[in-house]
Amino acid sequence: MWKLALRNVLRHKNRTGMTLLAIVAGVVGLVLSGGFIHDIIGQFGENLIHSQSGHLQLSRSGYFAHGTRSPEKYLISDPVALQTEIARTAGIDEVMGRLYFTGLLNNGRSDQPMIGEGIEPSREARLGTGMVIAAGRRLQDGDHHGMMLGQGLAHTLKLKPGDMATVVTNTSAGAMNSVEFKVVGTFQTFSKDYDALAVLIPLSAAQELLATEGVNTLVVALKRTRDTQRVATTLGARYSRSGLEVKTWVELNDFYSNAVDMYQAQFGFLRVIILVMVLLSVINSVNMTVFERVGEFGTMMALGNRRGAVFNLIVAESAIQGLAGSGLGVILGAILAWTVSAIGIPMPPPPNADLSYIAHIQVVPSVVAGAFGVGLVATVLAAMLPAWRVRAIPVVDALRQNV
Repeated sequence: MWKLALRNVLRHKNRTGMTLLAIVAGVVGLVLSGGFIHDIIGQFGENLIHSQSGHLQLSRSGYFAHGTRSPEKYLISDPVALQTEIARTAGIDEVMGRLYFTGLLNNGRSDQPMIGEGIEPSREARLGTGMVIAAGRRLQDGDHHGMMLGQGLAHTLKLKPGDMATVVTNTSAGAMNSVEFKVVGTFQTFSKDYDALAVLIPLSAAQELLATEGVNTLVVALKRTRDTQRVATTLGARYSRSGLEVKTWVELNDFYSNAVDMYQAQFGFLRVIILVMVLLSVINSVNMTVFERVGEFGTMMALGNRRGAVFNLIVAESAIQGLAGSGLGVILGAILAWTVSAIGIPMPPPPNADLSYIAHIQVVPSVVAGAFGVGLVATVLAAMLPAWRVRAIPVVDALRQNV
């Protein structure tokens, strides 16, 4: 049956070509759209990791739920020893401390609320590849009284590299303290809201400002993003009894999960549309092919072939076309994806962001397999109704088509 089906497919070149064209177009569309969405999601996640959150963060239990208003109540008192111990865990590239505080930033004329972070400049520079320096330079280990400002905050206070500004905040004991800093640079991240409030100063200066030797969080940078959950599980099991909790970058960025859900829903809807388009196109092509050959099928049944054999033959022909069309679609889709990725697709800033970026189209094995499956299944399903209708035609009526 399969040999006969293959010969029939090759014999009806025009009809086969029309069917293959519809299948190839649908599969290519799925490969390209799926790869594009995966790239957007992947770049979005990596930018969040390398501009703000790192892969993992460890803190005192309750800090992520309640500590943003009173970070001084959730301090890790001996961070250096803990950093050294965590850094020995397999898969971890870097561990750095951060000390958070809130207060006012004064430019000599006006005050502006701000959210401050004490950071380790050299380590943060290796992590923060997703941060764009808008003016000036990054903080360095020697900048004890240097600061970096989010571009939005710098614009509001009309501060630029070289200007002086005063940070006013409360110490961990509740006393008022202020220190003057020199602006060394301004930066942009993927979050416009963050850039409108963020102040970065060296960790040692933040500890002096707050009169503490502790940190609020230990930020962990991994060698590979795909190891995030494994390392989080390891660290959580190790330190949960010590009163520490571990959060992954996905948990720290709720809007990322919402964005992924939105893109996945869009891709799912697009997949349904393409499936329907392929079904309709293939049904039309198969219908025309089958009912042009009613006389041929009638002759087969008159010579002793059962109706089920005719039905199976038509489905087998469609399956062969589905395999060929899906295979060609996958190959063509991959070639187009690599070609477009070599050029790049300029993209505007996403919602709540200022940074544009260059998108690519990834060749994702799961997307490619799904596209191949959709093309094959759609083609086989499209043949069912025409095959069933031919199967039900009386032999005498079918033979009349030969006249």
